[in-house]
Amino acid sequence: MNPARLRATAILFFAVQLLLGCASRKPVVNRQPPPAQPSATPEESSESAKRETSVPSNPPPVHPRPSKTPPAPAPVGYTEEGNASWYGNPFHGRHSSNGEIYDMYKLTAAHRTLPFETMVRVTNLNNGKSTTVRITDRGPFVANRILDLSLAAAREIESTGPGVVPVRIEVLGNVDVTAGFFTVQVGAFKDSANANRLRDKLSASYSPIFIQQYDSPDGTFYRVRVGKISGEQAAQDFGEKLRATEGFTPFVVRLDEK
Repeated sequence: MNPARLRATAILFFAVQLLLGCASRKPVVNRQPPPAQPSATPEESSESAKRETSVPSNPPPVHPRPSKTPPAPAPVGYTEEGNASWYGNPFHGRHSSNGEIYDMYKLTAAHRTLPFETMVRVTNLNNGKSTTVRITDRGPFVANRILDLSLAAAREIESTGPGVVPVRIEVLGNVDVTAGFFTVQVGAFKDSANANRLRDKLSASYSPIFIQQYDSPDGTFYRVRVGKISGEQAAQDFGEKLRATEGFTPFVVRLDEK
């Protein structure tokens, strides 16, 4: 090959190499990454996404239809179980503890601590029969009984024959039955002198002490009561203290306004 042709070939070779070198030095940022492969979606996330996308971003307000069912009574949470007796003559026509005349043909009851006018559902646990009564009186002052029903109420739950039956009582309405002031009855005497002697004996250790006169069909009784205590539970605790230290059979009684 003559020298001129050889020189031309060499120049052409170097020119091609120069072009290839420039092309290989393009910036890396201009390169597009390969498309990412789709990953599997867990079932819970997939279902959640479906729920979210199916709800409009600004859902229209929902107006519930008015219910024809009356609202249920406000829950109170106070129930009590024990024995219930009933009373009729000779108390019929006499004053109840709340001041009204006792009518044994109305649905009323006596309870030692429930506020007057409290409405109570009473269920005979022997047969499941129930009635609703209004508390108008205080009592019964007999151990192991929690309620005295009117004759009408006793007939409703079929307890007039047995006389004393196990019951469950449920307070109806929003009533705080444990609030207020309470006292503890420690004795009841027909002779006022005996009531005074017990009061004098206890006054050295306890105060205040009340003697309440009660005109029963069997004559006048003098009830000795100790303490003016805020809250029923505190009164119950005090009654147990009197039982342990003095040997009494205590009855916790609400202190009514009158």
